[in-house]
Amino acid sequence: MRVAVLAPVAWRTPPRHYGPWEQIASNIAEGLVKLGIEVSLFATGDSVTTGKLYSICDSGYEEDRTQDAKVLECLHISNLMEKAAQFDIIHNNFDFLPLTYSGLIKTPVITTIHGFSSPKIIPVYKKYNSTGNYVSISNADRSAELNYIATVYNGLDTKHFEFNETPEDYLLYFGRVHHDKGTAEAIEIAKKSGRKLLIAGLIQDENYFKEKIEPQLNSQIEYVGNAESLQRNTLLRNAYALLHPINFNEPFGMSVAEAMLCGTPVIAFNKGSMPELIRHQETGFLVHNINEAIEAVNQVKNIKRRDCYTWSNSQFSCDKMVNDYLGLYRNILSK
Repeated sequence: MRVAVLAPVAWRTPPRHYGPWEQIASNIAEGLVKLGIEVSLFATGDSVTTGKLYSICDSGYEEDRTQDAKVLECLHISNLMEKAAQFDIIHNNFDFLPLTYSGLIKTPVITTIHGFSSPKIIPVYKKYNSTGNYVSISNADRSAELNYIATVYNGLDTKHFEFNETPEDYLLYFGRVHHDKGTAEAIEIAKKSGRKLLIAGLIQDENYFKEKIEPQLNSQIEYVGNAESLQRNTLLRNAYALLHPINFNEPFGMSVAEAMLCGTPVIAFNKGSMPELIRHQETGFLVHNINEAIEAVNQVKNIKRRDCYTWSNSQFSCDKMVNDYLGLYRNILSK
């Protein structure tokens, strides 16, 4: 089987810091190679893969802002589509735009829908409902207007995360610094709980950071930057709990699965996919507001960290994800 994996070109695949779609594209590609599948990864030129790499740019447009994002995207997608006949199946991790080529090629396309940036993009997906082979990354993140062949949860490379039975006393916020992700709410929870909070992640909204976050930074509330993979593992495994007070219906939440894989319980606002990721009172707590989150911090001592690890490892590993996708490829090709 010859598989083409199409990654975005915003960041390197896998990303150095932020880049969840790129990370999953990498995990799929590398997992398939481990199983002996012939894989071609379409990504930025500085990407790292054990498969064959195709690229039209040296680096991503978010890492080199002199580049035009739309130009790169058009060149990148057409580079794959013009080679489509070389592959048995194309795995699209690049949102809706590649679908517009899919009626012009014979190679089947499977599309992982990593989220909806806006309801306005739904018509493109609807146009290719019968041929798009859509996969959701959670049952919560599905549009009633689309046809899906499966839900496949995002899978983590478990060797990058280390279980820890004896954490330190700090709370952790790990993710984009943005209102949607609830950075300010995490600060309020930590302050009212009387605990130290470490904040790690890409500052996606500069005004939000300057107005809501930066004035509250002190010895108790620290911003430690955008963590690389080694620092990420250290922060997650040593945290007493991860705070995830999101203000939107999150499609998945990589940091939630990553934290639990380290044994760290998660306290999350009960929105989007959170009930699928967290087993309430077993691997963390699903709460509805800041007061409930504060109470949950006091109950973290009742969570067995080994249970967090066991759950995340069984549901959100790269091996499970890749095997699920391989089964879908075979079903598509058998038709």
